[in-house]
Amino acid sequence: MQLVIVESPAKAKTIEKYLGGDFHVLASYGHIRDLPPKDGSVDPDNGFAMSWENYGDKGKQLKAIADEAKKATRLILATDPDREGEAISWHVQEVLRAKKALPQKVDRVTFNAITKQAVTEAMAQPRALDEDLIDAYRARRALDYLVGFTLSPVLWRKLPGAKSAGRVQSVALRLVVEREREIESFVPQEYWSVAAEMEQAGQGFTARLVKWRGEKIERLTIGREGDSMAAKADVEAGRFTVEKVETKPVSRNPPPPFTTSTLQQEAARKLGFSASHTMRIAQQLYEDGAITYMRTDGVQMDGSAISAARKAIAERYDGGYLPEKPRQYQTKAKNAQEAHEAIRPTEFYRDKVGSGDHGRLYDLIFKRALASQMASARLERTTVDLVDGTGQHGLRATGQVVIFPGFLALYEEGRDDPERGSGKHASADGEDDDSKLLPRMAAGDAPAKRKVTAEQHFTQPPPRYSEASLVKKLEELGIGRPSTYASTLQVLKDRDYVRIEKNRFFAEESGRLVTAFLERFFERYVSYDFTAGLEEELDDISGGRAQWQAVLEAFWRDFKPKTAEVMEQKPSDITAELDKFLEPMLFPPKADGSNPRACPMCGDGQLSLRGGRFGAFIACSNYPECKYTRKFGQPGGKDGAEDSGPEVLGKHPETGQDIVRKSGRFGPYIEMGEGKEAKRGSIPKDLPDGELTLDWAVKLLSLPREIGPHPETGKPIVANIGRFGPYLLHDGKYGRLSSTAEIFEVGMNSAVAKLADAANRGGRGASSREPLKVLGKHPRTEAEIKLMAGRYGPYVTDGTTNATLPKTIEQDALTLEEAAQLIDARAAAAPAKKGKKAAAKKGAAKKPAAKKAPAKKKVAAE
Repeated sequence: MQLVIVESPAKAKTIEKYLGGDFHVLASYGHIRDLPPKDGSVDPDNGFAMSWENYGDKGKQLKAIADEAKKATRLILATDPDREGEAISWHVQEVLRAKKALPQKVDRVTFNAITKQAVTEAMAQPRALDEDLIDAYRARRALDYLVGFTLSPVLWRKLPGAKSAGRVQSVALRLVVEREREIESFVPQEYWSVAAEMEQAGQGFTARLVKWRGEKIERLTIGREGDSMAAKADVEAGRFTVEKVETKPVSRNPPPPFTTSTLQQEAARKLGFSASHTMRIAQQLYEDGAITYMRTDGVQMDGSAISAARKAIAERYDGGYLPEKPRQYQTKAKNAQEAHEAIRPTEFYRDKVGSGDHGRLYDLIFKRALASQMASARLERTTVDLVDGTGQHGLRATGQVVIFPGFLALYEEGRDDPERGSGKHASADGEDDDSKLLPRMAAGDAPAKRKVTAEQHFTQPPPRYSEASLVKKLEELGIGRPSTYASTLQVLKDRDYVRIEKNRFFAEESGRLVTAFLERFFERYVSYDFTAGLEEELDDISGGRAQWQAVLEAFWRDFKPKTAEVMEQKPSDITAELDKFLEPMLFPPKADGSNPRACPMCGDGQLSLRGGRFGAFIACSNYPECKYTRKFGQPGGKDGAEDSGPEVLGKHPETGQDIVRKSGRFGPYIEMGEGKEAKRGSIPKDLPDGELTLDWAVKLLSLPREIGPHPETGKPIVANIGRFGPYLLHDGKYGRLSSTAEIFEVGMNSAVAKLADAANRGGRGASSREPLKVLGKHPRTEAEIKLMAGRYGPYVTDGTTNATLPKTIEQDALTLEEAAQLIDARAAAAPAKKGKKAAAKKGAAKKPAAKKAPAKKKVAAE
């Protein structure tokens, strides 16, 4: 018997169908062991020796593999064809060797697609494990461990509230934070554009002012309204004739088939998928034999695949769509060993596979791969220049027409949002002027002028990163590897260093502070050049051009002393240094020239950065006499306005005490009194008109409100505000209220009815069944998606699957697509539903003779 080891049960099931009865295929379920998360797992003083530990949940599967290996005459390691796949095979071999269960003959096989042909060909060409790839894996794993377990403790002790740092994670975070700084420091500039709506032979077109009073007009040339009105008047008064018409042929070539990175980018643009969701769906398509391996830097396709693609094009389109010669694409990856074939369909006659997200992603991969072998698109771009009688003023109209669509008939690559403020002129309906079709014109023609407009514009800051644009930037800089981007970005979300709003990355305060700390004290290790250079060294290891321990030694020799140096500094000294480093952001110059550090409350205190139990904040030097504070990352106050600190709303009509509005770690709140006797209350977001008045503050401080005794039980009914919003409470049972205002308006009859309705719906959990918001129909399944309030936080549901809302997503900003992706991800990760199988297991467990049978079945089904 020959034992074959792969990663997943789906892959095992598919491959076992292709092999004969002499083969038995088992899954390792991914990695079987790792470095334990504790000090000493990597020993730099002993040649960077590593202490590996088996995953606790893999015990049964490892036993099953070992038991089969003892009976096998040959072990075939058939894990994925990349560094991680090589590492999994190596780990399996080492564990079996330790258990003395390793067969005498051990072979490694790889295939880029799970098809019968690919698998049988791979089995006929076995090889040994690639030691260079294994060394590269060990070097990368040791580096990530050493950075994380050396730098993170420094953060914990010197920067309260910080959670972790990582070799690639911290650099990706720096990109997000730097973009945030660019946006905050951006000063918009006003500019005006002047355009004429014209008509020739009954066809309208738009011509932009490009020359005024003899001067060339650039984007920012006309910066004031007065000048724009004068330019508009000159255009209105002039009679414009065509000076010249220039027509140029333009050719567009198709993009190459997908790599891991470009697939993530395009799926984000066109399908709204996160990087992690894209990779999860692609993994399943690969395991089902629908596409080739989806972790690749290569853009080339196998010769037989190119032939199949060309045949499919010839069958779909006429001969003009098939280029004379096959297109050959060259990978830009420096490491040829890891530059596998591009992502493509395994069979080009299958234009559809699966449904829902699987079908949509397959369709994207299929069309991109097929289009890559199609003919170029041919276009004609026309530019028409018009001048007035004086020759002082000029207009220009541009347009283009598709002469032959070529590959565009099947596929057009998506684009990231353009850098706003780029100056590209667009028509009123949002379509670029260049894509308009112009009427036929010749020199001397005088088109009719119908209307002249002058529009005001402002330059815009660069857009925040989306997943697609951030992945693209990381790849351009040579930081990390495309196969790891999804997990890297997920770590940033999980650590609350960033949040996602409308598919854009926003830097959280904790992320900004960590980045500032690393830039100030570990600048080299978060620099883009250094991180990219380290990636090249890791590639050199996998290519056999460098020795892994030497690379680690060179890194560790400088990194360890630097962390020790920072660890010796006092937290107060660290904060003082960060206060200086962040001064331009935290205390920007004021327009009136006054001291930006002057305390707005007491007047004579100086503001500075302070560290606290829950992170950094800004406080007055006159503390405790002056208790002014503001949040970190709030330069000069919210939205750049001056923060006046606590605001006295007025005196309480009964106690005579001041009611003060303050900002805390969890948002704005009101307070009356001081110290332990102070009474506080959060400020709800749904106050009428969105304003907090003294009357409302008095009402909020009076909570909870007792409505009266329940007519049946005699126990009180109370209205209050809780973690999930306004509610009713009676005898341990809850009912939901629709708004803060209803807390003070609901009467006894209405309260009893709401509590009864909640009880009929299932008690306390009933309130959570009333949706906070109905988001709409699932774009793939058509099921209605609702946002609910649950016992452990808000969640979304389609009636079948519930998915908790991550902390990185604000429930008020949640989009339908985000909710759909959360539900899809939860459904994909959920264990098999209990049904007849579960009932059978339960029944079998009652029979003493059958106790062991379910256990074996469970191992095989995992």
